[in-house]
Amino acid sequence: MRRSLGVKDGVAIAASSTAATTSIGIGMGTLAVYAGRQTPALLVLAFLPILGIALSYARLNRSEPNCGNGYTWVGRSIGPWPGFLTGWVVMVGNVVFMAYTGAITGSVILQFLNKVGVRTVFGVVLDPNSTATSTVIGLVALVVVTVTAVTGVRSATRLQLWLLVFEYAVLLAFCTWGLVVGDQPFSFAWLNPFEIGSATSLAQGLILAVFIYWGWDAAFTVNEETKSAGDAARGGLIALTVMLALFVFAAVSFQRVMSDGELVRNGPQALTFLGAHLAPEPWASLPLAALMCSAFASLQSSIIPTARGALAMGRDRTLGDVWTKVSPRFGTPAVGTVLIMAIAAAVAVLALGIPKLNEMILAAVNSIGLVVSLYYGLTALACALRFRADVRAGGRAALTGVAIPAVSGLTLFGLGGYLAHHYATMSDHFEARPDNGWFMLLVPGLIVASGLVVAARAKWGRRSPYFLTGRGTDSEAIDLAGGRSGAGPAGAGPAAAPTEPAR
Repeated sequence: MRRSLGVKDGVAIAASSTAATTSIGIGMGTLAVYAGRQTPALLVLAFLPILGIALSYARLNRSEPNCGNGYTWVGRSIGPWPGFLTGWVVMVGNVVFMAYTGAITGSVILQFLNKVGVRTVFGVVLDPNSTATSTVIGLVALVVVTVTAVTGVRSATRLQLWLLVFEYAVLLAFCTWGLVVGDQPFSFAWLNPFEIGSATSLAQGLILAVFIYWGWDAAFTVNEETKSAGDAARGGLIALTVMLALFVFAAVSFQRVMSDGELVRNGPQALTFLGAHLAPEPWASLPLAALMCSAFASLQSSIIPTARGALAMGRDRTLGDVWTKVSPRFGTPAVGTVLIMAIAAAVAVLALGIPKLNEMILAAVNSIGLVVSLYYGLTALACALRFRADVRAGGRAALTGVAIPAVSGLTLFGLGGYLAHHYATMSDHFEARPDNGWFMLLVPGLIVASGLVVAARAKWGRRSPYFLTGRGTDSEAIDLAGGRSGAGPAGAGPAAAPTEPAR
């Protein structure tokens, strides 16, 4: 699978960046609940461990570009069980997120249609507050992004880049205008994290902020479809830096326009409130259009990496062969991509009729920071362990290859542990509600437990060689279409094995 499409940095940047408007639109009001006026400071503070994680990904990617990234790297450096869990929680987390985001996307589309005067189609009322209608429209959006993902990274990139240009143009225009005309006085205290009310608020805000940054690592799932391993690393780091600048800029702009109460009250609608507050129609609807585009991109940047992660697990025989079916026409894991879409769609539909399943999805989304902290932390520690010999190679190598990854990984483990303790003590009894602490702990626990069951099946049922070596024997046997510069045509034989790590 070392052959590639020869796609440039754009695919990696687009895969990571286009959901940023969704994070801004949905996350700023929620962050204000914990950080108040220190939301910009919280975003900068959360960026530091995430930057350390990104450097870990880049370092590991130079050594072993693999679309399974954390699954492969953790498996070889720490062990196959934590490696498999890394891949499993990413896959399940993305499926749950897609099932949830599909309905959100449908609601945003319906809001936009209502804005432009379309309120009924064939006698059906297009009510954005209707969960059923929003879910159906969201499923249509999911099918659309699946088609673009199946037909190749190039077509997906073209769509994402156009969405990216529109989103960022609208966001920058409105946030700049908000900075100019906002009536809330700016204070440098907004950039001081020590003014956040309590340690609990700081920890909860940090976990939420880490989740808001979630998605930049999508770049590393297309590292076998770029001209060189460095393309994915550059794309991921550029995307992450752009996200930091946008998030802080937007947070300051929002706070120039809105009071704390307005931010909290508007919550996920903060971006559309900003548009209505700053401009008359039809210009006031542009932020909603940008949010709609970003919601599409968010689905796309979830389905593409999930299918490629499943392909990496399938070729190592830790999952079934069905995940390894690559389209001869498009050179993409087409069957796996459609399967991921179908599973997410099935979960979304079942949630309509099964209230408890819907509660579990909401609880999973509320507690997804625990899952993100787990697999980011494991990947960072894998980097520190794999390149531990760098401590004798000089200060810079020791810092970037060992110290920063280790500190970043342990920081995320610490935040995750603190949040788990908070969930365990916030409710005095178990109840199947998305705001019940024990229920919020149960859902990530079920994800991990199911991963252990599937891992046991792979080890003793499929007898996957991954559980002997941390690396399957089939990792070079399946090619995506195209080829890196000088690699030759697809199917010409396996490329050189990845560089062995320092031991």
